[in-house]
Parts: sequence; C-alpha cells; structure tokens
Amino acid sequence: MENIRIYDVTARDGLQNEKEIVSTADKRTLIQKLVDAGHKDIEITSFVKPSWIPQLADNATLVRMLPPAPKDVRYWALIPNQRGLDNAIDCGIRNIATFMSASGTHNRKNLNRTQKESLSSLKGVMENAKSEGMQVRAYLSTVFGCPYEGWVDPNTALSLSLDLLDLGADEIALGDTTGMANPNQVREVIALFIKEGIPASKLALHLHDTRGTALANAYAGYMSGIRTFDGSAAGLGGCPYAPGASGNAATEDIMQLFESMGMQTGVNLEKAAEIGLFLEEILGRTLPGRYYKCHKGTIQRSKNTA
Repeated sequence: MENIRIYDVTARDGLQNEKEIVSTADKRTLIQKLVDAGHKDIEITSFVKPSWIPQLADNATLVRMLPPAPKDVRYWALIPNQRGLDNAIDCGIRNIATFMSASGTHNRKNLNRTQKESLSSLKGVMENAKSEGMQVRAYLSTVFGCPYEGWVDPNTALSLSLDLLDLGADEIALGDTTGMANPNQVREVIALFIKEGIPASKLALHLHDTRGTALANAYAGYMSGIRTFDGSAAGLGGCPYAPGASGNAATEDIMQLFESMGMQTGVNLEKAAEIGLFLEEILGRTLPGRYYKCHKGTIQRSKNTA
C-alpha cells in the first residue's frame, strides 16, 4: 500500500489572506489540532516583514508558544531572505521554505526582484541554512499560469527548479498559484521535469482550487509519480499577490481522494475535518472544502456526544 505525504499549510498560507487578525493563542490551538490529527509536516508561519503580511507578524511569539514538536513532526517556516532565516534560527526553526515565481511579473509583484536577483539572494540563504543542518523546501509559484502573464513556459520553471536544487533545495513545490492548471498540463510539466533528471521524489504539488480542478490535478500528479501534496484545512487560503488565488486545495479532500483509492496518508480524516469547524468558529464563516462541508453535520453531532 502506497503512502501519500500531506504537507499542511493552514497556519501560514491558509491564514495569510485573512483581514481580521487571528489571535496567537488560536493559531497555537490550530497547530496543536494539526499535530493531534497526525500531520507530520506543518508550515506554521512566515518570517516576512509584518508590513507585508500583518497576519503573520506574531511569528516569533507563536513559535515560542508552541510545545516542542513530537520527534516525528517537522515544523516549517517560510522565509524571504537572510534576515528571515536568522530570525527563524533564533526561534529554533529547523525546516524552512523559500519562495520565488516562475513568472517574472509575479516575482516582481511578490518580491520586488527579478528572478535572477531572487536566485542570487537565495544562494546565500540556502547555503547558510544547509550549513546549519536545516531542511530546505523551495516554492516555485505560478508554474502553471500567471494572473499577469497568463501562460508560463514550463522550460522556465524547469530551469529555475534546477537552479534551486543546485543551491541546496531538498524539495521543489510546484505552485498552481491561481488554480489555472489542468490535468494534461500537470502531466506534461512533471514529465518534462523527470525527463530532464529531476526525480518525482524531489517534487511536490501546491494546488489551488479556484476553478474547481485541484483534485483532478492532484490525481494527474499522482499518476505522474508525485506523492507529496500541499493542503490547507477546509480549503482555507490564497496568495495576497495573485488576484483570484482564493482557495488552497483542501487537506481533507486530498486525503479522501487518495484514501478511497487504497492509499494511506497517516492523518486521521475525521480529526482533520474537525479542524474546519474550529476555523469556522474563529473566522465566522463557512469554508470551501468539500469533505468538510459534506460531513459538517456528522462532525458536529460527534463532537456534541463525545
């Protein structure tokens, strides 16, 4: 029986677009619920400037509030530069994620840099992280389409990914930042990467469900050899620098898809779905995840009788 790895982004990518600031205590509770559900890879915050993403301005406070991660759980933090890395190290973070875009326009909007400048900056960051014995994940956004440029040349994404691996990235997360991908495109991009020497084991898919295609694209990725998929509880989240990028792929929907096909994720599906109820309570609205909404009544009754 095959295993599917879920990389959870709820506490970072899920919350970063929220206008109302979620309390640090509620974030701590959220992360504890993710651990209790069985998640092993949890992106907990980002060490960016508070003015960039005010929702994550409590990064250091949150990390210090968290109980130590169980030995089989990895806490991750997104970092933009050397200062972010230094702050993450000071807080005891051992796993980091960097980011840049396959689209030149999105890269400038997101980071105020050209792609060449981003790679130059990340070189020092990754070298320093690896010298500290840290795991490094590299997000490559807008691989399957850009809200500003439209189609993105897969060869550009391939070239940047090869550069990021050379700089020390342990894994490349290919981002469908605005949910523009289709299954044929996913298969073609992954086939190109594998043909050029990047094994599927070094790749992950970070999908958005803006157009309702996240699960179809996840299945296409699986059939192409991908076994790591990013998810956010109940489909919370989006990119603040990509218009229309609402809706990460819902963790429970990904889990239900693959578990119904006989695979294992190591995460308890019902506990994962319960996190959607918690988020609904603190955010004051219903979230888009399909499994969460379909089973909401059952989950509520189960909680009330527990």
